[in-house]
Amino acid sequence: MIIVMRKDCSREDIAQVQQRIRQRGLSDHLSQGVERTIIGVLGSIYPELKDELELIPGVMEVIRVTKPYKLSSREFHPDNTVVRVGSVVIGGDEVVVMAGPCSVESEEQLLTAARAVRAAGGRILRGGAFKPRTSPYSFRGMGVEGLRLLARAREETGLPVITEVMQPQDVELVAQYADILQIGARNVQNYMLLDAVGKIKKAVLLKRGFATTYEEWLLSAEYILSAGNEDVILCERGIRTFETYTRNTLDVAAIPVIKKLSHLPVIADPSHATGQWKLVTPVALAAVAAGAHGLEIEVHPEPDKALSDGAQSLTPENFARLMDQVRLVAQALGKRVAGPAPASV
Repeated sequence: MIIVMRKDCSREDIAQVQQRIRQRGLSDHLSQGVERTIIGVLGSIYPELKDELELIPGVMEVIRVTKPYKLSSREFHPDNTVVRVGSVVIGGDEVVVMAGPCSVESEEQLLTAARAVRAAGGRILRGGAFKPRTSPYSFRGMGVEGLRLLARAREETGLPVITEVMQPQDVELVAQYADILQIGARNVQNYMLLDAVGKIKKAVLLKRGFATTYEEWLLSAEYILSAGNEDVILCERGIRTFETYTRNTLDVAAIPVIKKLSHLPVIADPSHATGQWKLVTPVALAAVAAGAHGLEIEVHPEPDKALSDGAQSLTPENFARLMDQVRLVAQALGKRVAGPAPASV
């Protein structure tokens, strides 16, 4: 249920509505936009509540929300959410590119990739310290040492860092090093992990699962939002279909659909969607054309020697070419690519 307040409502009117909601054992969520003020009601709502709230001064109308996700819906929050990570703004008119190696393998490998990402105009450095792998025999990351190297790369380049967290007990540790916590496709419905990142005051990037519906994806975001963390970014990274030529199938339609259903920023990961470096650039351009707020791209100085996802990783030279083409598509849409990053101090 959402309560739409009148434009001329006072702070006292808003406070009275919130007090009534809380007296009924429910929770409220205040969203004050440019055009209107909305108060969301969370909890088990009884039918008579609508009539009660409409009698309070300052209330224009009370609307029932039929969707199971509330806080992530555009009904609750009509204005776009903008997530700020340092000087980087995700969810605005700029396309933000996050790039770097799938896995942190060594200091030299990471710093070489980070310098190349920054030089080409990437704004956020990605790199995995903890890696969920299909096979237990594959390289599973450097762990804490990988986190330290990411912090070292941030110190040199000035790029904020995004890295994946895999289990609730690691959230506080990873948050000490990362600027954005990534929830991977395999953990999109790991509800204890979602609760844990919801309690951390760091931005969270939530990837869509292999077979997750839009509604399930937004309900996963709801866990994070309901725990108190409003800085959530959604990432379409491809879903599993009958086609086996590509690693996954990027659901380009997810980008405009999610922007219609939700106020949260949405980016795309063409590297995991395709699994082939030659396909990364055209699919990235399609995502930008569809309205994505950003991209997540895998970049490795020597992809043929990568310990994970080498086949889908771009060389620094190919990444620079991708960035040039992304700028052209963004410009055609009246947008621009964020960057280059400010010089490190």
